[in-house]
Amino acid sequence: MPLDLATVVVPKASDVLAAKLRELILSRGLVEGTPLPTERELVAQSGLSRTSVREALRVLETEGLVVTKAGRNGGSQVRRPGREQVSRSFELFVRSHGVRFEALLEAREAIEPAAARLAAAHRLDSDLAEMTRIHAALEQVSDDIDEHVRLNLAWHRAIMRASRNELLIAFFDAIADSVQAATESQGLNSPDVRRAVVRAHGRVLAAIAARDGDAAFRRMQRHVGAYTALVKTLGVDAPVEKTTRRKRASSRAAGARRKR
Repeated sequence: MPLDLATVVVPKASDVLAAKLRELILSRGLVEGTPLPTERELVAQSGLSRTSVREALRVLETEGLVVTKAGRNGGSQVRRPGREQVSRSFELFVRSHGVRFEALLEAREAIEPAAARLAAAHRLDSDLAEMTRIHAALEQVSDDIDEHVRLNLAWHRAIMRASRNELLIAFFDAIADSVQAATESQGLNSPDVRRAVVRAHGRVLAAIAARDGDAAFRRMQRHVGAYTALVKTLGVDAPVEKTTRRKRASSRAAGARRKR
């Protein structure tokens, strides 16, 4: 009589070793630059083949947990993943899943008011000076839409940094490039919209300067909410992937103008 057995899935040896090394790195809090055992030592300690050890190290390198240098004095060292790894992974998710622009803006509505409140509580004088500098530059932008978009995003990033919340900063950094890619259209950056953005920034900035967290929350909520409402009104809700080529072309053009 046949047994009702589920399919047995045997993990790859390299995945098992990668999981063990990952846990050791994270649980022991190894500082960046700590050398791992050599490839030969890992083969001897794990009992695995050199190929499996190399595959495991490649997995960890892809995750940003180790960096491997070739050569006589090379080897693998612990590395702390930066926010760029989060951003890259998030961008792949957004583009491969066809995430809508509106969904990105709704995520901003969920986190940016809270970040503004935290910024009002935790900002330093240097943070306020940076936000003020970017805001002043934004006020001077006239018909350069690319520069307006760049400064607009830089101002929001400055508020995130002033919040002193590592998770909010990492998440916003992850979605920021996708948001910028999707906002570079004339309909979303008309002169009226750009003027409204500058006014809204000024009100949020005043609340943060006064350390009025509740006002900063409300004003940022109105600001990002108004932008989401505009997107819905204009019907601009294509998957972000469709806007990426425009963003890259626009960035290249902006870079060429700055060089000139």
